[in-house]
This record gives sequence, C-alpha cells and structure tokens, in this order.
Amino acid sequence: MKHITITLITVFMTTFGFAQNTDTFFKASDAFFKAHVKDGKVNYKAIKKNTAELDKILASTNNITVNKSEANTYQAFWINIYNLSVIKGIVKNYPVKSPLDVKGFFDKTKHNVGGKKITLNDIEHKLLRGQFNSDPRFHFVLVCAGLGCPPIIAEAYMPNTLDKQLDRQTKIALNNDEFIKVNTRKKRVQLSEIMKWYKEDFRQNGNEIDFINKYREEKIAAKSKISYYPYNWKLNQTK
Repeated sequence: MKHITITLITVFMTTFGFAQNTDTFFKASDAFFKAHVKDGKVNYKAIKKNTAELDKILASTNNITVNKSEANTYQAFWINIYNLSVIKGIVKNYPVKSPLDVKGFFDKTKHNVGGKKITLNDIEHKLLRGQFNSDPRFHFVLVCAGLGCPPIIAEAYMPNTLDKQLDRQTKIALNNDEFIKVNTRKKRVQLSEIMKWYKEDFRQNGNEIDFINKYREEKIAAKSKISYYPYNWKLNQTK
C-alpha cells in the first residue's frame, strides 16, 4: 500500500510539473508574440536590444517533454518553438535583409530547444509534417521570416485552440488576393511557391484547387490553369 501511494504521488507530481512547465511556456510565448509582433511583422530591432525574454523562453523548453500522443500540445509546442527559433536566428544575425542572407539558416544552424539540438527543417519536416500526415495547414503557421510566408500572428498557438487557429490562418491566407492571385476572366490562378514546393501535401484529397476551395469563400474554377509567383524572401520586419 505504501509503495502504491508513493508511486501515485510521483506520477501526480510529474504530471503536475509537466503541466506547470507547458503552461508557463505557452503563456510566456503568448506574451512575447503580443509584445513584438504587429500586422504580421516582427520588431527584430527591439528584440535585438534585449534578448533576455526570448532566451529565457527558449531555454525553458529544454525542461519540457511533450509526447505526440497528446497531439494538440505537441503540435502547438513545436509550432511556437519553430517561430521563436526563427526570430532568434534573425536577431542573432540582425541586421539582415532576408533569412537567406544567413548561411544554413534552415538546414544547418542547430537550435538547443525542446531537449534537442535541431534545425528548423528538422522541426518542420521530422517533428511536424513527418509525424502528422503532412497536414498542409502547417504551412500557414510556420513562419520563415520572409514576406512570402503567411503572416506571423501576435499570439501563441495553444493546445486548446490549435485546430481553430490552424483553420483560421489557412482561411486568411487562401482568401488573401495577394497570396492567391486569381484571374477569373482567363481562368488562371497564381499560387505561392509554397504550394509548389510541398505539392504532395496539398494533393492528399484532390489537387491544389480542391484544397484551396475548401477554405476559400470565392471559389476558384476547377479547371483554372495554375502557375506560381516568385517567393518573397525579404525580411518580415516592422518599419
């Protein structure tokens, strides 16, 4: 009986500690994004002047373990880490005009986060797309610091609202005339190169237009000719 009691106490304390750590991370991340993001852009200059808050948040992730069986917590955790790590990578090299100005920004630079030393590409492709059937909505919430990306939001992604946030950001992008450029008269549509690079993600249940029309208010003609406009890698910084 004593052994059972001690075991139950240990499980309770572990679970309670995990919940406290994740709650603290999500709340701190939410406050950070609210303070430094506006209209889809990041105030890198202000963050560069004092990186303590960002450093503390990222360091705290190494004391947190998330399990993919808790899908919403796991996804929200790594989406936020990705966006925070992108900001950290830019701030570390600021001023820069584009993330591509930093050699190996996505595929070589390793970030010490979530108990791992990992690249941004690893987070996107191995921990998120690779674990969750390449959910195409990830492409509308993982923000690469370029203006061609869907806009970063002034809030953290949260486990209890994640699905709604994923849907919301997907709808915003796919109803934006700058992101999806439609010529109804000629039945032509220009798509972001994101939809070219990750074509297989958007063709899981049809083609790209089928996916777009699932979220778009003004539907695109099914037989529209598809082309892709150049990606804008210019930095998404506030003026």
